[in-house]
Amino acid sequence: MTTFNITDSDFETKVIQKKTPVLVDFWASWCGPCKMAEPVLEELSGEYNDKVGIAKLDVDANPNTATKFGVMSIPTTILFKEGKELGRQVGFAGKQAFEDLIKKGVI
Repeated sequence: MTTFNITDSDFETKVIQKKTPVLVDFWASWCGPCKMAEPVLEELSGEYNDKVGIAKLDVDANPNTATKFGVMSIPTTILFKEGKELGRQVGFAGKQAFEDLIKKGVI
């Protein structure tokens, strides 16, 4: 599985209503650390494909969801499960930090 894009309009159905965990990457095309995170998240989407979805939300095109969840700087990655936030990572701290966040929802 690969990462998938979400928007303000489909956030509810693709993230909040899901029974399985969804890791949401709040990003923007001009963000250097966001670009560094992208290949790592793609790799993790393959490793955890049956356990967690990994979604990308462009904050410039979808400001409402970012505002709703208090995203003040990017990249911010938030893990949701059954509509609840289980954890968040602000900034790019490498693969292990993403894995630690994912494990909060899969274990």
